[in-house]
Amino acid sequence: MMALIDENLDIYLNNLMPKLDGELGKLQQKSYEEGVPIIPNDVVRLISVLLSIKKPKKILEIGCAVGFSSSFMSSFLQDGGKITTIERYPVMIEKAKANIKSLGLDNKIELIEGDANEVLKTLNDEYDVIFMDAGKGQYINILPDVYRLLKIGGIIIADDILQSGDVAKQKEEIVKRQRTIHYRLNDFLWEITHNDGLNTSILTIGDGVAICYKTKNIEGLIINEQKES
Repeated sequence: MMALIDENLDIYLNNLMPKLDGELGKLQQKSYEEGVPIIPNDVVRLISVLLSIKKPKKILEIGCAVGFSSSFMSSFLQDGGKITTIERYPVMIEKAKANIKSLGLDNKIELIEGDANEVLKTLNDEYDVIFMDAGKGQYINILPDVYRLLKIGGIIIADDILQSGDVAKQKEEIVKRQRTIHYRLNDFLWEITHNDGLNTSILTIGDGVAICYKTKNIEGLIINEQKES
């Protein structure tokens, strides 16, 4: 992943901020070394600040990978709190289950197997925090369900939203096989920054992170209304 800021500054900041310790720290380091797509350390630190402030009871994670993020976020739950995480890839599911079990977090984390587009429609809980870290081309498609499941006063954390800066390019500059993701991510970014039910900030750490605060209930995507008008 290409850094969105000056490379030397990126290296400096990542070296400045300590990584996690203990068994979770070992999983973090192993994942980085093996190229497993977990959140970078600067995003880990951002999430730790947000969750320390929010003190969530229920977190929904879309995209579990090897279970690192859900395991990390579980330490910020209120007593009796729970994380629900969704993963579709069997290899990741197997690794996530093993990691969550070895960390003794079975009682805090529920892993649902399946495609988020389908699984989300079956959920009816309200969540304090929803962490989106799945296929970026699906963010705009799952957003109506994310809206529905997020409490007023809850936050969305959406990771990897800037495509190493490619979202700012014209379509002619994008490789054809990447254009669908490019269009969809641009639609997603427009939606979360223009919907008056959200207060959104976009940060250029990692490969881009959006933080959205829900101010009121939201009915559907306003970008669809724009396209139809």
